[in-house]
Amino acid sequence: MCAKEKEDKKLLKNEINVEYTQNSVRRLLVREYVYFRKLKGLTQAEVAERAGISRTNISRFESGKYNPTLDMLVKLATAMDLDISVTLDFKKIDGEHN
Repeated sequence: MCAKEKEDKKLLKNEINVEYTQNSVRRLLVREYVYFRKLKGLTQAEVAERAGISRTNISRFESGKYNPTLDMLVKLATAMDLDISVTLDFKKIDGEHN
């Protein structure tokens, strides 16, 4: 295998890892959002009205078909009287920080 092919494989693997991580984070975020929305007894329409976002976009977000902006997430949190925080952390490999 030539150097270009090795580099192409490495790039493809990185793209797959990034996509997997994005999907995992998105699923977790949607799960947390839906949990809090239901805990507070709010419908999609009620959150949409409070946040100034279309109910359709909220439905698409909850189904995983819409990648929300940070602005949208802040609006959703505010509409449900929640705080929002975004954190970064070291990757853990075999229980240790990398």
